[in-house]
Amino acid sequence: MASEEMRRLIARLEREKAAADPDANWQAMRADYAALAREFPADPAAHAVDDALAGVPAVRFQGQGADASRALLYLHGGGYTTGTIASHEALTSRLALAAGCPVFALDYRLAPEHPFPAALEDAVAACRALAGRGIAPGRLALAGDSAGGGLAAAALLALRDDGDALPGCAVLISPWADLAGESGWASADEAADPMVTIASLHRMAGAYLAGGDARHPLASPIFAELAGLPPLLIQVGTAEILLTDATVFAQRARAAGVEVTLEVEPGAPHVWHHFLPMLPEAVAAVERIAAFLRQRSDAP
Repeated sequence: MASEEMRRLIARLEREKAAADPDANWQAMRADYAALAREFPADPAAHAVDDALAGVPAVRFQGQGADASRALLYLHGGGYTTGTIASHEALTSRLALAAGCPVFALDYRLAPEHPFPAALEDAVAACRALAGRGIAPGRLALAGDSAGGGLAAAALLALRDDGDALPGCAVLISPWADLAGESGWASADEAADPMVTIASLHRMAGAYLAGGDARHPLASPIFAELAGLPPLLIQVGTAEILLTDATVFAQRARAAGVEVTLEVEPGAPHVWHHFLPMLPEAVAAVERIAAFLRQRSDAP
């Protein structure tokens, strides 16, 4: 059963969704996202340092006593068109504390100014840069939410196809893995989702693809051959139209021989982890992510 905090949040999100301007320009959408994020700041116990990975801006969050031989590269969500390091610092800072390792939050390029494959190029380059700093592949993890979750999966595929050693594991939070909508979101009942609309997904996909193929496996990894990927933890809520992106991707990955842990949170909206530390469900989800990362990064 959803907590009282979750029920209050859902009511608020529904009001904001009803009042949102569906024709807002990208700058206005980015400003709205940033305003929401300021309500959920970083945990001050995680020290934040500006960094860069292969020339891509990043922030490294690290708690006291962190194991610097391990690292997590985090790719924020926002439909490839919005979102920044700052919009996700409540989550990335707490992941650094819970997992006991540095978390590198990547400020990859956004569409429509930088369409596919710009974000993918940045994510792959960042993975290689961390390897160049001496992080062993098995002790590097990759994570992302929403579009960042799809991007994380795409980065794994690109690294695999290029013959790179893959990260030891990956975490996909409410992943947007199908820009074509064939897995179900394009025909879903969007009234069940207090945050995301079908029209907004089509608009963001169009900006990212810039006329390209929505079924390209590195834009929509749900259509890729998934064999050879490392163990995956996928978390998704039942109150989101991208639920089927997560569940279908999990099914296809398992069918390809990938080890997948799928966690479906009853009543949770899209990337409920944003609302840390207010939501007990978000706190618990981060604890499970941290346990997964510790187990997998310490595996031989």
